[in-house]
Amino acid sequence: MKDITCTLLVIGAGPGGYVCAIRAGQLGIDTVIVDAGRPGGTCLTVGCIPSKALIHAAGEFDALKRMASGKSDLGIRAANATIDLGITTAWKDGIVARLSSGVSSLLHKARVKIIHGKARFRDGKTVEVETETGLQIIRAESVVIATGSEPVELAALPFGGPVLSSAQALSLTQLPNRLVVVGGGYIGLELGTAFAKLGSQVTVVEAMAQVLPAYDRELVQPVMRRVSERGIKVMTTSKAIGLSPRGDALVVEERGERQELPADRILVTVGRQPQVTGFGLEDLDLDRAGPFLQIDDRCRTSMRGVYAIGDVTGEPMLAHRAMAQGEMVAEIVAGRNRGWDSRCIPSICFTDPEIISAGLSPDDARSQGIEVKVGHFPFAANGRAMTMDDEDGFVRVVARADSHLVLGLQAVGAGVSELTAAFALAIEMGARLEDIAGTIHAHPTRSEAVHEAALRAMGQALHL
Repeated sequence: MKDITCTLLVIGAGPGGYVCAIRAGQLGIDTVIVDAGRPGGTCLTVGCIPSKALIHAAGEFDALKRMASGKSDLGIRAANATIDLGITTAWKDGIVARLSSGVSSLLHKARVKIIHGKARFRDGKTVEVETETGLQIIRAESVVIATGSEPVELAALPFGGPVLSSAQALSLTQLPNRLVVVGGGYIGLELGTAFAKLGSQVTVVEAMAQVLPAYDRELVQPVMRRVSERGIKVMTTSKAIGLSPRGDALVVEERGERQELPADRILVTVGRQPQVTGFGLEDLDLDRAGPFLQIDDRCRTSMRGVYAIGDVTGEPMLAHRAMAQGEMVAEIVAGRNRGWDSRCIPSICFTDPEIISAGLSPDDARSQGIEVKVGHFPFAANGRAMTMDDEDGFVRVVARADSHLVLGLQAVGAGVSELTAAFALAIEMGARLEDIAGTIHAHPTRSEAVHEAALRAMGQALHL
């Protein structure tokens, strides 16, 4: 097979990799991208997109169940609610296929050459790829490592049989009657809530004192109220020991006492780790930051001409961070003057209700010695939230006490994920409380709570 020579080689076609390749192609760079799987990576094929599809389907089914039970406040009544999880999974897979095909089309449009197979470094400029038609050698002037991450597997609970990874849980065609989730982070609580809405009896086992430990207690409280209403059992400060001898239960240690939790399926969501083995990276001897590849503010590794982006470079392990890094690196390779200058990387937890955060929380700011003003506005006082029959949660704004510069914006509530762009834009543009307060927010919308939170921080709230 004839060797390929190119200007830029991207290893990994996840969100960071494919965006990097597309932007490089747009800039006229001779680009090759390599991946053993479908374009889109973990996020599109077995992560972000399919999980949100399942969460949406579960929410629709849960609403129908409430209507069938006569508990809907809207006066809507329905016949008995049923769901065919096989059809739901097929619908989800259809979305994934469409989006993956779309990524392939965009890569072709940008004149990027796609090689299917797993890449392995020979040296910092050369990789070999095992393809269906033989060994392909690729030589490049610059290389981008975008190999992503994979679920952490517990030694006591290896994946297989009743023990599932998040990707495997998203491919189930039959609903487990009893589901135990090990790990109460955002992945575990998102999927655990979805399966509870679908009808599973769900227990969440978390080693720390609080589920969703990445968020402060004030943001988590509305979620925990809803978790309790759903009948989800939460065990904190608890450790998963392993399967019972019969294999039909999880052995858990809680405050020194062991017990068995009956389970048809056990979903392990204790975190993700970078994919750095099997690619020959150990032979390159790149500098590490713990298990991750160490990079500078231009995503350069310790080897000249070798870049790294996305989950393989550490936290926050978010698709939109990887995409921004990929776009930047493509422009750097094209000779443009770029650097990593992001003031905030917003995060979203698609629980019920949703949680979003951009910038600093009040505690984050105070820990840095900053005196702050904090403004809250509850959705219980928001007209749009009332008409949506979901008033849980609030918007919170954090600003410097002296200059009113907005340092952070957070919210918890139904559908608040769509406010994330406004939150990030306010911080990126250096907005002050007066800027938000002086911006006309459309009525009736949930976004009015952002306006009111800024007003309240200045002692000028109108609707509270």
